[in-house]
Amino acid sequence: METDGTYESRDTRGAAVPHPTPPPAPPRPPAHPPTTVPPQPTGAPGTRNATAEWLDAPRPKAAPGIWRFRHVPPVQDRARRLAPVTMAGVVIPLLLGLVLWSVWNQGGLPYVWMPLTALTPEEWYWAGTTLPRDWHGRAATTIYSGMVLAAIVYGVAKLGSWGLLARHFLEPYRPPVRAAITAGAAVIALMFVWPEAFPLIDWDPLPVAMPVLYLVALIADDLSIFTSPLLTYTLYAVITAAVLWPFARLGGWLDVVRAWLRSRGGREAPPVPGAPRSTWPGPREAGQWQAADLLAAEVLAGRMNEVDAARIGHRWERSRDDARGLAGFVDTVMRQGAAAWAHPSGDRDLPRRTAAHDLLLGQVRIGRAVAAERNPAAYRGAGVALDPAALGTSMLVVGPSGGGPAGGLTAAAAEALTLQALTGTCAVVAVGGPAAPYGPDAAYDVVVRLGDPGSPYDLDLYGGLTEPDEAAALLAEGLAGDVESLDPRRAVTVLAQLLGPYRTVHGAFPPVPVLRELLEAGPETLGDLRDRLPAEAAAMRRELDGRVRQAGGPADPGPLLADRLALLDRPAFADFFGAGTGAARPFSLNTVAHHPLRVRVELPEHGHEEASRLLARLVLAQFLTAARSGDRRTHFAGLVLDDATGALTAGTVRALQRLRTRRAGVVLGLRTLGDVPEALHGPLLAAVGCRAALSGVTTWDGRGFAEAWGTEWVETEEVAHHTVFANQPMTRALHALRKRVTGKAVTTDAVTLKRVERERWSASELAHSVPPGHAVVSLATVDGANMPPVLVDLRG
Repeated sequence: METDGTYESRDTRGAAVPHPTPPPAPPRPPAHPPTTVPPQPTGAPGTRNATAEWLDAPRPKAAPGIWRFRHVPPVQDRARRLAPVTMAGVVIPLLLGLVLWSVWNQGGLPYVWMPLTALTPEEWYWAGTTLPRDWHGRAATTIYSGMVLAAIVYGVAKLGSWGLLARHFLEPYRPPVRAAITAGAAVIALMFVWPEAFPLIDWDPLPVAMPVLYLVALIADDLSIFTSPLLTYTLYAVITAAVLWPFARLGGWLDVVRAWLRSRGGREAPPVPGAPRSTWPGPREAGQWQAADLLAAEVLAGRMNEVDAARIGHRWERSRDDARGLAGFVDTVMRQGAAAWAHPSGDRDLPRRTAAHDLLLGQVRIGRAVAAERNPAAYRGAGVALDPAALGTSMLVVGPSGGGPAGGLTAAAAEALTLQALTGTCAVVAVGGPAAPYGPDAAYDVVVRLGDPGSPYDLDLYGGLTEPDEAAALLAEGLAGDVESLDPRRAVTVLAQLLGPYRTVHGAFPPVPVLRELLEAGPETLGDLRDRLPAEAAAMRRELDGRVRQAGGPADPGPLLADRLALLDRPAFADFFGAGTGAARPFSLNTVAHHPLRVRVELPEHGHEEASRLLARLVLAQFLTAARSGDRRTHFAGLVLDDATGALTAGTVRALQRLRTRRAGVVLGLRTLGDVPEALHGPLLAAVGCRAALSGVTTWDGRGFAEAWGTEWVETEEVAHHTVFANQPMTRALHALRKRVTGKAVTTDAVTLKRVERERWSASELAHSVPPGHAVVSLATVDGANMPPVLVDLRG
């Protein structure tokens, strides 16, 4: 239940789950504290500490899976080689245009013309009276030259690959830099149009301005119209604007000017970075300045850490739109300060962290994407992170055991979920052996050590269920989910025929020894149970009668289920699963669907490998059932299983995809896909949205990942060497001499560019090209966004 922002967990017997003694509560501030921190304007420096720096750090939008804390989008590699056909498309039209223009000008590039533009308006008047009467022919020739130049320029621009060249060199730059580069190119173009405006330039201008001037004069049939300065300088401005227009479009000058105007607009322009998060602008803008000032004071005084800030921030997001919730938020903050809504355990941080976390986004950093050509440009050199949006699609990690990276991924996921549980946004169940890298026991609220007499908690064999059919389905999945010779439906039927009547008589499901006896019992023992059923339990009597008729037959699955259950009916487990009288209290996994608990289930290892696999399969089935039952759950529920060998069945694989809409997910670790039945390889890789292939996987494992990641279209370059056969005697002699000197025949190269479809990562590359300490990771989120397979350095 929820009381004043805290949570209280119950076990299967209704008793409260004990938690470590919380630390002493901080001194309560007065009911109406004075304003300790005045409202700070945007960007006010104030007193800084680690929490304030973390809150105010930039977190820009980025592609899925990128570590966004202080993320700087990588600049694309400008040194990448352009395709030869692209360079040829730029150079060849330009050379042809220069040749045509040179031929038009009778072999000389400069264009000589009468410098009418250098005359003053008065000189224009006298020139119009003294020029010969054949100035119309001179004007026509000049206009014709301008039209030829315009046609050549248009042809060069149309035929050349200038767009590809511009994007190649301009896209990596930010908008202001692109604008500056294109402005420099525009100045160079203006030098060819108005060389007289640049004193250091000494060449004749291209026929751009003069054809326009002569065209206006021919239309008016009067050269004296240029005595008007307004008309003359208007034409100059139009010509200059026409020359600058392509560069303005290419460089985005208008967008840069608009951004500059917005930044100079004062109050009307929104602040670019926004108010610092350390000043709590959300409550302040909602009029709750006292709560905002108190929280800001807690931050600046060092009494609030990252977990506190994230926990209170999530609570604010849930309370801001509700008047009653807003009043409760303010009241709790004013009474408890940074300790408001603390975790029931009293913990406000983990005893030890091994990974980098950003609790505002729920991300945990797992490594750095390698700056290799194989990785997409947006990921090269960027950090790679997991978050609940990705873990909600579940994750599969495949790699050899004993390596740090394999344990590093599962450990990072477990640590992230454990840390987020302290903010009230997550519940986690970490399942593994004693050597599993899940951190100290102090980081968990409930620790179940199966087979250890000193364990304070026991595991409920039936997951807290009370319906016999549901409990039978859950238990059948754990007992016989990996037995191919047994139909799961028959196993469920047999267990339901026993669990229902037994619960009707005793009020609870049978412990392991009793259930084993019932599965092996004959008609006499089952008859005794039938006689103890009340008269009104006719349905349970029919269930038991069906079991009596089937018991002892050749197709009876009872003995097989009893043999599987015998793995748990051992002296090491005598006080577990509700069979003993020890102090350990049963704990059911359905609790994580209602409370943000941190649970660790420690499986036995030495001498109980088969029992450990059975228990892992049973815990996974219980979690999947509990995760699907929490319809109104507001927190994320995650399970981490570092070794899923023998834990995956056809039923659990089908249930994985249903978690995406239930705010739940699992992280599964495997040494190899061979630990899973071959029929489940494809369905398992398809059911999970996040996949990681560690270094050292085999080609058989790599084949499954290669098929799951699919193919992509790439450009390939093929070079063919063709021998040159000469027809002329002199040429043949030269070729023979060259072959004798160099030892190679004269050949010519034929380059072919093709778009082909290839595997993103082939099975051979995954097995032999992934360096030690690296992994190929692909992520997907519950909303459909995905990260392509990226080579990640897990040690970076």
